[in-house]
Amino acid sequence: MKKKVSILSLVLLLMLACTPGLTSEVQAQETEQKEFRVGMEAGYAPFNWTQGTDENGAVPIDGDKSYAGGYDVEIAKRIADKLGQKLVIVKTEWDGLPPALQSGKIDAIIAGMSPTEERKKQIDFTDVYYESNLVMVTRTDSEYADAKSLKDFSGAKITAQLNTFHYTVINQIPGVKMQEAMDNFPAMRVALESGTIDGYVSERPEGVTAESVNPKLKMIEFSAANGFQTSPDDTAVAIGLRKGDPNIAAINEILAGISKDKRLKIMDEAIENQPASEEDTGNPIMKILKQNGMLFLRGTGMTMFLALAGTILGGLIGLLVGVYRTIPMSEKKGKRIVQKLFGWFLNVYVEVFRGTPMIVQSAVIYYGTALLFGFDLNRTAAALFIVSINTGAYMSEIVRGGIFAVDTGQFEAAQAIGMTHGQTMRKVIIPQVLRNILPATGNEFVINIKDTSVLSIISVTELFFQGKSAAGASYMFFQTYFIICVIYFILTFSVTRILRLVEKKLDGPQDYVPIAAEEE
Repeated sequence: MKKKVSILSLVLLLMLACTPGLTSEVQAQETEQKEFRVGMEAGYAPFNWTQGTDENGAVPIDGDKSYAGGYDVEIAKRIADKLGQKLVIVKTEWDGLPPALQSGKIDAIIAGMSPTEERKKQIDFTDVYYESNLVMVTRTDSEYADAKSLKDFSGAKITAQLNTFHYTVINQIPGVKMQEAMDNFPAMRVALESGTIDGYVSERPEGVTAESVNPKLKMIEFSAANGFQTSPDDTAVAIGLRKGDPNIAAINEILAGISKDKRLKIMDEAIENQPASEEDTGNPIMKILKQNGMLFLRGTGMTMFLALAGTILGGLIGLLVGVYRTIPMSEKKGKRIVQKLFGWFLNVYVEVFRGTPMIVQSAVIYYGTALLFGFDLNRTAAALFIVSINTGAYMSEIVRGGIFAVDTGQFEAAQAIGMTHGQTMRKVIIPQVLRNILPATGNEFVINIKDTSVLSIISVTELFFQGKSAAGASYMFFQTYFIICVIYFILTFSVTRILRLVEKKLDGPQDYVPIAAEEE
């Protein structure tokens, strides 16, 4: 009994040690100045981007050591200052912005978002803080590079960002080959450069940036008669707030105090100051590493922490679940009923978490707990919990298979000398199971290193998320993702080699000969 208590205590201590921000974050909110938490992608230059320093007035990103800059950040700074609140930038995936706002994880969305009618049903919007025109971005060597009207794009493969009004206007192009919407602008730029698509719909500031930093891309502007037909709300950009937010009038008053000329000046400065506009000299790989080396290092650290801690905690969960599912049914009716109910619960847990993608689990757990229960999970703690319980579901089946792989004669021999089921498991079966499942456990570790990339949906700053931010800021997509690919390979290859060495060490010498055999 004491051993069980000590194991549980150790697990609890590990979980508390891994989630220090869970309590400190609440204490900080109670004692510090009231925060104005703003959500943005920090990867949609020149509206917002990620950089390594606080140069040009960039603001620290919450939970990370990088900074956010751009037009949206400058607008957010002015609003927070007038409200007398501390600005906090919360880096969030585009699709995660509305649920983050509705669940109270952020106070406002300042991310180049248009106040469309569909969005107005879910959240409120302030007055417009920027207006722009729709453009098309294509390749300079494309047959559509000299297009003057939408008709000239007939037969072209065109896409736009997912869940934006940009995608809804594509069907205004006669004979267009409408492609699936893409998650973000970096993905569309990569697809365009590779020839997968012929163009994508964007707004003028992003188009100006795209062609200024990448000579292979060209922005196509249209006249009012030959371009996209849109409503004023579609081409406007406003700040998203929760329904009934009391600050909407104050924020509108602050926006009204920023003149049109001042807004244009802020945008011009954002285009000039973005990281991608820096002079491109030397090896592009070295330039990316110089600008974002620490960003990648922190992302790698977060990836390894989540993968290692998640595998360890998941292994403990899987071991407990796997062992429980092999316990013989009690002869007492009451205990048997409890065993069946708990066994049914564990079966549901295993089937649900093995039968649904981790990316869906992440969104449901992180945003769902806030929406349903008002519980604001620390992002890293949520990620660790998700990886652990997902791994635990798979490990429970691995452990169960490992137990059943042990010869039944060993169970019978243990019973014959009077050992209980618990003693049999602890002293005879589990030591063998742990060795037998080591390859499968190592495989789970390697899988977790790669699968942490799906946690970008809740904006955990792991390696892939940091890589995507760097690509969006530098516009060097192939080079950035190549670096990320190499880092992932080094991590998985190194872990695999280390695990092989551990397996050989546990196997002992291959030329083992009993002493009795040598004496003969």
